[in-house]
Amino acid sequence: MRSDIVKKGSTRTAHRSLFYAMGYTPEDLKKPLIGVVNSFNEIIPGHFHLRDIADAVKLGVSAGGGTPVEFPSIGICDGIAMGHDGMKYPLPSRELIADSIEAVATGHGFDGLVLIPNCDKIVPGMLMAAARLNIPSIVVSGGPMLSGRYKGADISVSTMFEAAGLYEAGKITADELDCMEKSACPGCGSCAGLFTANTMNCLTEALGMGLPGNGTIPAAHFGARRMLAKAAGETIVHLVERDLKPRDIMTKKAFANAITVDMGIGGSSNTVLHLPAIAYEAGIELPLELFDTISGKTPYITKLSPGGTNHMQDLNEAGGISAVMKELEKLGLIHTDVTTVTGELSERLKHAVIERSDVIKSVEQPYRRTGGIAILKGNLAPDGAVVKESAVAEDMLVLKGPARVFDSEDKAIEAIVGKTIKDGDVVIIRYEGPQGGPGMREMLNPTAIITGMGLKVALLTDGRFSGATRGACIGHIAPEAMAGGPIGLIRDGDIIAIDIPGRMLNVELSDNELAERKAAWVKPAPKVTTGYLARYAKLVTSAKIGAVLK
Repeated sequence: MRSDIVKKGSTRTAHRSLFYAMGYTPEDLKKPLIGVVNSFNEIIPGHFHLRDIADAVKLGVSAGGGTPVEFPSIGICDGIAMGHDGMKYPLPSRELIADSIEAVATGHGFDGLVLIPNCDKIVPGMLMAAARLNIPSIVVSGGPMLSGRYKGADISVSTMFEAAGLYEAGKITADELDCMEKSACPGCGSCAGLFTANTMNCLTEALGMGLPGNGTIPAAHFGARRMLAKAAGETIVHLVERDLKPRDIMTKKAFANAITVDMGIGGSSNTVLHLPAIAYEAGIELPLELFDTISGKTPYITKLSPGGTNHMQDLNEAGGISAVMKELEKLGLIHTDVTTVTGELSERLKHAVIERSDVIKSVEQPYRRTGGIAILKGNLAPDGAVVKESAVAEDMLVLKGPARVFDSEDKAIEAIVGKTIKDGDVVIIRYEGPQGGPGMREMLNPTAIITGMGLKVALLTDGRFSGATRGACIGHIAPEAMAGGPIGLIRDGDIIAIDIPGRMLNVELSDNELAERKAAWVKPAPKVTTGYLARYAKLVTSAKIGAVLK
C-alpha cells in the first residue's frame, strides 16, 4: 500500500506514535488510509451541511475495510463574493484547492481519496487534484439546493440577482424585494439552477468520477445523500484494491462524454474553463474547437433554470444524468466503453430511463438541434469567446450595436444603475481577464441588473459569467485586454457585430485601424501588486486553455 511509507517498518515507529496519539489503533494502520477531503465551512450554503456527508463517507470507508482520515479544503461562495473585489478570488482558489490537496495527500501517503465538494471552483479544484495525484479517488458532492417559492412560482438565487434590476427599475417594491430574498434559498445545497456548481457536479458523473445521482439528488433529500456518501466511502476501498486511478477513468473519451452532456443539458459556460483545466492535469488537451464541434452535433434536451423554469430536483425526478446520457447514446454521441468508478459506463446506463419527458426531451424532439454553448471567433476574439447560446433570446442571436466601453465591472454597474445604457448598446467590460482582473471575475451582477431592468443589450467581456447568467452575454474573450487583445482597443461608438449561429464576433474596423490602435496601446499597471493574486497574475495562462497556471 502507498501508505506503508508512513506506517510500516522500524523507521516509522515515530510516525505510528503520532497516529496513536490521535486514537488510531494498530489494526487501523493495517488498512488502506483513505483521505476524506471535506470542504465544509459556514459561509457557503452548498457546504454548510458537509459534516454530515463526511460522516456518512467515513462510515462507508470503515464498512469497506479502510481507515478514513478527514482533512479540510477551502471554499469561496461565488454568490457572496459577487460584484466586488472578492470575486477576484474564486477562480484562483481553484489552484489553491488543488495544490493543498496535493500537499496533504502526498505528505501523508494516502492510499485513496474521497473528495467532498459542492460549489463552483471547489468541484474542478478537487478533480484537478485527483488527476494530478493519480491515486484512486471518487467525488461525492453535497447535492443541489431545492428551489424557493414566491407567489406560487419557483425562484432561486439567480432570481434575486435579477430582482435588483427590477427594484432599480421601479418594478417591485422594497417590501417585495425583502420577501423574495427571504424565500429564494430555502436551505443547504448548491444553488438550485443549472449554474456552474450543479453543472460541474453533473459532469463529474459524466466523467465517471462520481456515482449516479451525484449531480442531481437534492441536498434536502438527506437520506438519499447519506446513502450516496456511504456508497462512495465503500467504493473508494474497492478502487484502492483494484488500483483504479483517475487517469484510467478521465480519458479523452470520458472528457468527450462530459462535453456532450454539457451541451445536451445547456450547462454553465464556465465548464469551458474547468474541463480543460482538469484535462490539463491528466495530460490531455481539450481545445476550444472541440467544444464547438461537439455542440454542433448534440441536441439540447433539458431546459433548466436559468434557461428554463425547471430546476435540479426536476432533473433528478426525470432520471438524472444517466437518463440524459442514455438518450444521447441513441445518436451515438456517448462513448459507453469507458470506465467509471462503478465499472463500465454501458452497465451504468443499462437500466437508465427518462421518467419525465417534460424535463428530458427525446433526441428526436429536442428543444434545439444543437448544444447549449457556442464558441465565437472573429477580429474581436481571434482566440475565441464563449456564450451560453441556450440562454440567449432568439431576437438577440444576431445583432449589431455601438460599443459602450468600461475598464472594470464596477464602472459598468454604475452606468447601468445610472440608466445611461440604452437598448441596442453593446456593453464591453474589459481588463477583467485572468491576468487583468486578476482572477477573471464573474459578471452576474451587471447581467442580472440588465435583465431585471428589461434592457435589450449585449454584454461582452474578457472576464467570465456566472452559470446563472442568461442573455446575449459573451465571455472569455481571448486574447484578453491585459495581454494586448483587440478587446483592449475598442472605443465608445465602435460598431460590434454579433452572429452567434454563425459563430462570429467582430468589430467593424479595418485591419489597418486595429493595427494603428495596437501600436498606440500602452499596457496598464496591474490592479493588484501584492499577495496571492499578484503571483497568480504572473503565472496564469489564457482562458483559451482553461486559465491554468504554468
